[in-house]
Amino acid sequence: MPVIRVQDRVVELKKGDVLEAICSDPGALQDIPAWCRINGHEVIETHSADNDHVIVLRVGYTEEKD
Repeated sequence: MPVIRVQDRVVELKKGDVLEAICSDPGALQDIPAWCRINGHEVIETHSADNDHVIVLRVGYTEEKD
């Protein structure tokens, strides 16, 4: 679910915007950066603290909404 939630949020943002995703699923530390590489977004930072896993990304290419 973390990738889907990030994907849904990214389409609302503009190129260059920064999004911080805080997830409880440790798999998000691999899944979201992989999704970013495929979709042209830049991972700025990843880290974990307690049970939270944080991925900070800069929005790259997004399709325009109708």
